[in-house]
Amino acid sequence: MPTVTLIGSRLADAGREFVYQGESPDCEGCPYRSQCLNLSVGTRYRVTGIRENAQTLDCAVHDSGVRAVEVEPAPVPANVPSKGAYAGSMASLAGPCPHTECPSHGYCVPDGASFDEERRIDQVLGEPPHDHCALDRDLTLVEFKAEEE
Repeated sequence: MPTVTLIGSRLADAGREFVYQGESPDCEGCPYRSQCLNLSVGTRYRVTGIRENAQTLDCAVHDSGVRAVEVEPAPVPANVPSKGAYAGSMASLAGPCPHTECPSHGYCVPDGASFDEERRIDQVLGEPPHDHCALDRDLTLVEFKAEEE
């Protein structure tokens, strides 16, 4: 079931995904804070709908204001060690990677998952986008199940 929250007007597009980072110091004293700060920090969300006829509200964080949208937790695509990587199993990320130029870097260090947690694999997507891992890791591209609210 979707949750209604407020996000920056420029970000209010159906299908857009983001990781909720929590409260900004600029939120102090805002009359809308209970409507904005209602998500779980570190969780990846997908905008599933934009509230029709909702007005754009002034915001100290977003220069173009905020709009009401519906969001739900989103799955996280990630590279995990291949051993034991199958749908339904629990897996952890392999560890930090300094190779930011690698086409797999965003999957090895994905937004919305951390190195110190195990997550359930929802589905196996296949081979990672890189040709060779510079850290010599044997990885599989998976989609972690969306976190429960």
